[in-house]
Amino acid sequence: MNFTNIFGRLTRGAVAVVAMVCLASCAGNRLDGYFAKNGQVDEREISLTEGVSLATGAEYENFILKGQALTAENGEAALLFHSDGVGGYEITLRNGAQDGSIKTGSLRSVRNLYRSLAEDGEWFDFEVAVRGKNIAVKINGVDVVCYTEPENPYREAAHAAKLIGKGKVVLKGVKGDVKVRHLAMETLAADARNESELVMPAIDEQTDHIIRFQQKDFPVIDWHVHLKGGLTKEQAHAMSMNYGINYGVAPNAGEGGVGRMLADDAEVRAYYEEVKNHPFLFGVQGEGRKWTQTFSQEALGIFDYLFTDAMTIIDHKKRNARIYRAEEVIRDGVTMDQYMEQIVDQTVKILTNEPADIFANATYIPDDMNPDYAKYWTAERVDRVLDVMEKHNIALEISARYKIPSLEVIKEAKKRGLKFTFGTNNVDADFGRLEYCFEAVEKCGLTVEDMWFPTMSVRRERPVVIYNHFDASGKRVK
Repeated sequence: MNFTNIFGRLTRGAVAVVAMVCLASCAGNRLDGYFAKNGQVDEREISLTEGVSLATGAEYENFILKGQALTAENGEAALLFHSDGVGGYEITLRNGAQDGSIKTGSLRSVRNLYRSLAEDGEWFDFEVAVRGKNIAVKINGVDVVCYTEPENPYREAAHAAKLIGKGKVVLKGVKGDVKVRHLAMETLAADARNESELVMPAIDEQTDHIIRFQQKDFPVIDWHVHLKGGLTKEQAHAMSMNYGINYGVAPNAGEGGVGRMLADDAEVRAYYEEVKNHPFLFGVQGEGRKWTQTFSQEALGIFDYLFTDAMTIIDHKKRNARIYRAEEVIRDGVTMDQYMEQIVDQTVKILTNEPADIFANATYIPDDMNPDYAKYWTAERVDRVLDVMEKHNIALEISARYKIPSLEVIKEAKKRGLKFTFGTNNVDADFGRLEYCFEAVEKCGLTVEDMWFPTMSVRRERPVVIYNHFDASGKRVK
């Protein structure tokens, strides 16, 4: 018998028990003992590790709870409310890299977030407010969740206790080390309401597909949102919280696109300063075919991810052609099939030489060719594109706007182990809710493991290859 191992296990268990006893006794066996009294915050720190839990003695209905938390690397804790001591609504406290894990401020499995506004090793402020059917969460003073529970909420069996009611507040260690301090509880009247309910009414969850993916902790992220067509940062922020979709907001960097275009490194950095404190993921889209020689990797590297598409090609006559504009699709006697070959050749060159994380608007072809999409996107052509994506670890965007790639292409990409993202590529503020993307998930059998996150990026390891050179008129030259 290995007494050393037994002693080690007993010691670890004893430490956990002592920690829980000590934690409870310091506050009179209740979390309430740490709440501010007479306007004075409690300076004691609550240390949360796996297995440590502390609950209030009182039950709360409408309230505002404020405090500060500090997470160690890989540390995670949960704040539960309207709880029986075990279940209830749950706020996640977890920071770190954008690796697909659910982050600080999330209303767990109802409004999951994938980027945190806080950092490991630094104290941050949190606030949870419950007013009637509305739950609002702030991190460092920024709204990250504003959820109104509908009359008939959709809840799967595992989340049946996540409902508005009345109950205890609980702090629970999940893993690693998390500290909490400066807790302050303000009870609110029974008729308290959040004005945001009038602006962002409850979603009908009985017909909503997004809540079904949130309940499964499947990442609901639109990586391809542009602030254009009247869509402001503030409006995008509100829409994201209301719909339950994480937004990846991305400007276009280069030339030839629609909407705001960033022209140089200075504009790239200025834009980032504009948006960095919003609860978005931050991307940038390389636009046109000159962007690789226009921007430095250092400037583009401040963004979480970089993507491009093949909707602008150098055609067979060396012209810059935006193939989403009919007037620029000039075939000059070549057949549609020959033109398709040029599109595929260009796509391969783009993905080979331009250091993007994501291939957006993938498999797009001109409008007059699209009715015969399957005819032009032959298995051989699909393979050529997927080959280069696989070689350079480029993710494949499923486009909600264009409903591309086809389900057949998505299935083939999954077989190869490629990762996927969702994107709307909106032109204004009136865009959808990823309907085609979720159809693809269900019909192609995509799982959480199939989805891409910025920690998978290898673009910074790829050299920039200037493979296109242009004369003063904009025509490509050797």
